[in-house]
Formats: sequence, C-alpha cells, structure tokens
Amino acid sequence: MAIRRRKYDKQFKLDAVRLVEESQRSVAELARELGIHPNLMYKWRDKVLVDREEAFPGKGKLKPAEEELRKVRRELELVKEERDILKKALAVFSRRAL
Repeated sequence: MAIRRRKYDKQFKLDAVRLVEESQRSVAELARELGIHPNLMYKWRDKVLVDREEAFPGKGKLKPAEEELRKVRRELELVKEERDILKKALAVFSRRAL
C-alpha cells in the first residue's frame, strides 16, 4: 500500500510559520499539534525567510523571476533554430548560384 502524500495550501504554510515566529513554543511542539513533521516546518520557515512574498508559488508554478528566465531561454532556442535554418538556406542557394 502506497503512502499518500499530503498537500498543504499556501495559507496553511504561512499560518504555520507565523505561529512559529509569534509563539514561545518549540517548532517540534507546534508541528505535533498541526500533525506535520518538524523538518517540514523548518523548510517552510526557511522559504519564508528567504522570500516571504514568493515563498510558496503553488503546484507547477514558478516564481516570476524563474518564469521570465524560462521564457527568455525558450525564445533564445527559437532564435538559434531560426538562425541555423537561415544558414543552411544560404548555403543551399549559394551553391545553386555557382
């Protein structure tokens, strides 16, 4: 029997991290109360500390900066492909002219 992975929404994660920040209780105690592993709480806290606004973008979504980089890379590949096609066409037409 496979273990099903639980999923938590962004608001739950932010609330859990807020509890850790505002509470005098330990991370392990809060994690136990929420029914999650303490290591997960530490990971969430670290993500929020690095970038609170873009901490949990969602399933399959990238942070805006990463999405922009992905678009630029895709566009660069397309431009390289077009350039290579034009080089080959130039070579073909140059041979015919001779």
